[in-house]
Amino acid sequence: MAGPDIVNVLDLDGLSVGWPGHAPVLKELSFALPRGAHVGLVGPNGAGKTTLFHTIAGVLRAQAGSVRVMGRTVLPGQFRTETALVFQQAEDQLFCPTLAEDVAFGPRNLGLSEAEISARARAALSVCELTGLEDRPVHHLSGGEKRRACIAGALAMQPDLLLLDEPSAALDMRQRRRLIALLAKMDQAMLIASHDLELVLELCPRVIVIDQGRVCADGPAHEVLGDARLMEAHGQEVPHSLTPHYTPGHLHVRNSL
Repeated sequence: MAGPDIVNVLDLDGLSVGWPGHAPVLKELSFALPRGAHVGLVGPNGAGKTTLFHTIAGVLRAQAGSVRVMGRTVLPGQFRTETALVFQQAEDQLFCPTLAEDVAFGPRNLGLSEAEISARARAALSVCELTGLEDRPVHHLSGGEKRRACIAGALAMQPDLLLLDEPSAALDMRQRRRLIALLAKMDQAMLIASHDLELVLELCPRVIVIDQGRVCADGPAHEVLGDARLMEAHGQEVPHSLTPHYTPGHLHVRNSL
């Protein structure tokens, strides 16, 4: 981790990403995430959210502009422990025979001592409320347990920035609430891409809307997500909790925050 003088965990400056001979998928994106910030990333399918995550994680190369994490420029193919990407599909991330082995995989590949690997894995499993399932085969975990296992594997790397791609996808109501409670108490900066706008409202004071590879809005979550014209223009709807209702027994008064 970088020193305490670093203010932003993430800085994007004029970032454009694409493939030779094709129009850029991301076009001149510029924004920053302070340390510990929880920010929602909202936009229609194909807007470039996953492409952005892969670029921040160093998987894709920028055509123009730059990405800096903890003050250092991200270079494609260069492994950086400061950033952890949690995939939308848990099966794309979990591949070891048991939960304990999967969570320990990242720290083990850093060449840490067995004592340090074990300590990191235990701590991550505890935070994600998975203690006692260490020997469970990953394919025997429930959907909610798999999602938290992916997060535990990320936390074991002790990142400064978590990139979460549709974290509540396919979860039932109970597991979704458990996930929200888990993410809410974490200190890491987070960029959360989600179509679950109620989750975004609960976890993210700030929201960035991207569409066709560009930033279309960036501001307080209640203002951005409550703007019906903006939401409709970019393939979204105002979350139910921000829509005024005056039906008897079902009263919503627009939050002024």
